[in-house]
Order: sequence, then C-alpha cells, then structure tokens
Amino acid sequence: MKAPRRRLISVLAATATLMTGAATASGATAAPQSGETATEAGEQRTELPEAPADGVIVAYRNRTETKAASASPSAAESDSEARAEARAKGRKTGQKLKFERRLATGAALYEVEGKTSQAEINKIVKAFESDPDVAYAEPNTRMYAMATPNDTRYGSQWDLFESTAGMRVPGAWDKSTGRGTVVAVLDTGYVAHSDLAANIVPGYDFVSDATNARDGDGRDGNPADEGDWFNAGECGATYDSPSSWHGTHVAGTIAASTNNGKGIAGIAYNAKIQPVRVLAKCGGTTADIADAITWASGGTVYGVPANPTPAHVINMSLGGGGTCSSTYQNAINGAVGRGTTVVVAAGNSNTNASGFVPANCSNVVTVASSDRQGNRASYSNYGSIIDITAPGGETAVRTNGILSTVDSGSTRPSGESYAYYQGTSMAAPHIAGLAALMKSADSSLSPAQIEQLIKSKARTLPGTCSGGCGAGLADAAATVAAAGGDSGGGEDPVGDTYTNSANVSIPDNSTTGVTSPIAVSGRSGHAPADLQVAVDIKHTYRGDLVIELVAPDGRYATLKESAYDSADNVIATYTVDASSVLANGTWKLRVKDVYAGDTGYIDSWSLTF
Repeated sequence: MKAPRRRLISVLAATATLMTGAATASGATAAPQSGETATEAGEQRTELPEAPADGVIVAYRNRTETKAASASPSAAESDSEARAEARAKGRKTGQKLKFERRLATGAALYEVEGKTSQAEINKIVKAFESDPDVAYAEPNTRMYAMATPNDTRYGSQWDLFESTAGMRVPGAWDKSTGRGTVVAVLDTGYVAHSDLAANIVPGYDFVSDATNARDGDGRDGNPADEGDWFNAGECGATYDSPSSWHGTHVAGTIAASTNNGKGIAGIAYNAKIQPVRVLAKCGGTTADIADAITWASGGTVYGVPANPTPAHVINMSLGGGGTCSSTYQNAINGAVGRGTTVVVAAGNSNTNASGFVPANCSNVVTVASSDRQGNRASYSNYGSIIDITAPGGETAVRTNGILSTVDSGSTRPSGESYAYYQGTSMAAPHIAGLAALMKSADSSLSPAQIEQLIKSKARTLPGTCSGGCGAGLADAAATVAAAGGDSGGGEDPVGDTYTNSANVSIPDNSTTGVTSPIAVSGRSGHAPADLQVAVDIKHTYRGDLVIELVAPDGRYATLKESAYDSADNVIATYTVDASSVLANGTWKLRVKDVYAGDTGYIDSWSLTF
C-alpha cells in the first residue's frame, strides 16, 4: 500500500542499471523542478555502456611462475612470439589480431583490425584468460572527456543545462573553458569565497568617496566588497537594505571554480575574474565607472597603476535612467577599440531599455533576462536596443532564480554562502562568460565579431517576449562551435533539440509501460557524452513511475526509478553519457507506472545533442 500523499518534494539519487550482458551502476538526479526547495545533491551522470574497445591488453606471468620455465622465449618476452600469439588467438576467435607494442608495464597490446563488437572483444579476452601463461587480459577501452562538473550544486544550475531555457553551456565545455581570458566585473567588488578564489586576479577599487566606500580611503588597490547596505533615510530610500554581495554573485556565474567537488560551476570556469569595485553604499558615479572601464581594458587612468592583466571582457550589471553620456560612450569606445567586449544589463523596470544607461550606449552587448520557462522575465527591460537574452531567473519560486556565490553577512562579510538571485544583472554575466569561452576558442575575435556570433547563433525563445528580446536566447554550444572551438572538425549541428510533444497515456500498474519515439537523422557519428533528456510527464503520483531512455540499438539507461515520492508530475532534465551509441535512429522514452491508483501521461520530451 502506498504511503499517504504529502506535498514535500524530495530529490533522490536513483541507481541506473545498464542492461548489456554485464551490468554496471550509475546515478541520475533530475535538475530541480518548479516548487522544489533547494537540493544539495549534485548532478550525477546516467551512463549508457561504454564504447567498444579497440583491442586487448595482456599481461603474462613471470617465467618462474609457469611450468615452462625452461622452454623457449614466450610472448611475454619475444615480440615475434607475441605476433604468433596474435595469429593463434585470432584463428581461435575468428578475429584478425595484431601485436601492436609493449606497454611501459611490460604488458602486450593486441589490436583488432576492423570494427568489432563488445561481445567479440569479450570473447578475445576469455581466449587469452584461458592461457595458463597469462596473468590477466582486459579490453583496451576508450575514455572520454567528461564535461559535466562534480560541483555539488551544479544540479541546481538550470540556467546552464536545462533543455527548455538553459543556455546549453555543457555542450561548449569540451571545446572551450575560458582558459587564457580575463573578465573584469565592474560591480561591488569581491568578498572572499573559496569557490572563486583560484580564479581571481588583482583588481582595483575605483570608489572615490571614502565614506560610501567604507574602507577609510578613496581609490586603492584593494577591490574588497565592504558591503553596500544602508538604512532607511540614506541613499534617498525609505527602507533598510542589506548588503547584496552583488559583484561576487556575478563573478560566480562567470567563473566559479569547477570540478572542485563543491558549490557551483562557472560558465567560463578556467577564465580569470578581475574584480573592479565601482559600486558601494548608494551606488557608484559616472566618473568612477568610466575610469574603471578604461583601466580594466588596459587604458591609462591618471594616478592609478597600469592594469597588469587587461580584461578581454567587461561585465557591467549596473545601470540607471537617462541617456548615454559622452563620458560613458567615450570610455566604452576606448575599451572596444582596445579589443575588450563590453557586456551590460538591460535593466529591471519592465520598460523600454532605451531609457537606461549603459544599456542604451553604443558598442555594448545589451542583455535582457529570461525565466526558467524561456519567457522574457516579468521585470526585464525590453526594446529594439536589446541584443540578446540570457537566463536571469524569477525567484517567486526560489529555485527558479540564478544560484551563485555570495556572503552570508547582512552588512559586513560574515562567511561564504550561495544564494538565488534574479535580474538582468544575472543575465549579463551569462553572456560575459560566453564571450570569454569564445575569446579562448579564438583569440583573434574582435568585440564586433563576438557580438555578431552570439546573436547569429541564438535560438528562438521557447516562451514569449513582448517588446523585443533581441536575437533570442543565447546558445553557448552553437556559438562556441562557430567561434572556432569545435576541435573535432565534424559537420554535425551543435545544440540541436529534437522534440515529441504528442501526449501518450501511461497505463496504470503496468510492467510494460508505453514509449514515445523521437527520430534523429542527419547526424554523423555517436551521440554526445552529455546528451540532455528533458522530460515533462503529468502524473498524480510520480513515485509510481520508472522512466528509461532507450537508444536506437535497444540499450537503455534508467533515468528515474520508482520511489516514495508523492508529488505530482516529473518535469526534469537528465544528462546521459550516450557516447557509445550512434546518434541517428529512433530514440524512445519508456515510462512504466508500476503501482495502482494514479494516472498520467507523457506531455512532451526532447533530446538535445
């Protein structure tokens, strides 16, 4: 009997049993769903079986371990005997084997000429294992670069990977990670955080007003965030406001340390962040911000030491009402002329961005914000000056915001933490991170080329946008490939999504379940190691459901096991290592309802390559 229904939603790591002869195990955790509380569980990969091996590695016993100690040299010592051994085992197994070389360990590498299956490789291994002179034999398997991070809260970063409205960042990581680039974050400065520290390079504090700066002096070489809190009656406000740690949140989105087993993943996680403090209590001034733009891009600012690491990209998640002043425009023109791409937030007033600075300046990439469903976020500015849209989140449901690095202090720094924010301030660093990936892939790209590529490779917003959202939703995978990061040289389209939106009823209490097919064609080679499987299933008790992805060759990966989970619906994205399966063919989503009493249907599902 099922447990009573409850509204608390839990996210459980499911064990995926891979059905190919020999079973192995892997975990799969859905990205957070609407309405969930934050999960601390990191995403795990669901793996299809590994690609067939290229050959066999064979280690032989020492002569003293065998009865043939006085015999003539064996394959353990003689390459000519190893070649003879290859012919003998080839005849026994029906394969054409070739002795390739000795490994540093002394083992022999035998290769199989022509294509062969995993079952045939296993047969060859067994043939060698039956030889009393062999210590062990094992397949010469292939390993693949694994782009999915092990950061514990990566599973909460829907903005990076969800198929509906994520920016398709994982598809760019095997081509570029931002190495060799510097992104200047002109903001509130930097508060110490272990998930960012490794990627911080020296910056500068351009806040001239010592009182607002709260550091006892004016401009200096320490861009530490001292807190931008204020009380009612200050800064023209009628309310109290805690410190935002805004600059650190922005910086984490761009380049948080990744694959460090903690926290979040940055978009350009091998880029460097240059914190440039321009905002403090009561904001910042045009003069300070303009000087910071000049300095960050490698220009000369009187009385300030030269920037030792000029930025390739500047992020400005800041703004105010008015027209673009000559001071701003001249500083921006200078930065762009020095080769620095300038990315700015469109503003959060749900109005035309043409009335906001620096969004309305020329030579900048102006970024609007989208929500988790791919709509223009309710607060985001819009209009003809918008260049591109990126995820900015909506925190009416907390986990639908953008998760990044902050401090836990309400005024002064108190200790590192993470938080969900919303805003075009969160959307802009997605594009700054993308620009860093592009610049790393091709250092010759100019700011104009970077902007053009971002816009030309954008995809249509999956939701709605009134008023103008630029070229659409940024697509990191497609853009980085177009920027020269596709080292594989293949012709496959990158970031393509295949969808089946036909409703399929799920029979109650059935062990066979139902399938929904998606036909994939026009691709060469294998599916990716980070195949994204987005699932939208309407069901009144989702704990009843077992969900599987069936590959064209019949192998499958279990995305979700049945478990005690009394919430409605499964709306999730899973990452599957499908690199051993040819991309073309009919893929199926198989869903079984294994308990009686509740009903539902497959609403839609999609594959993103």
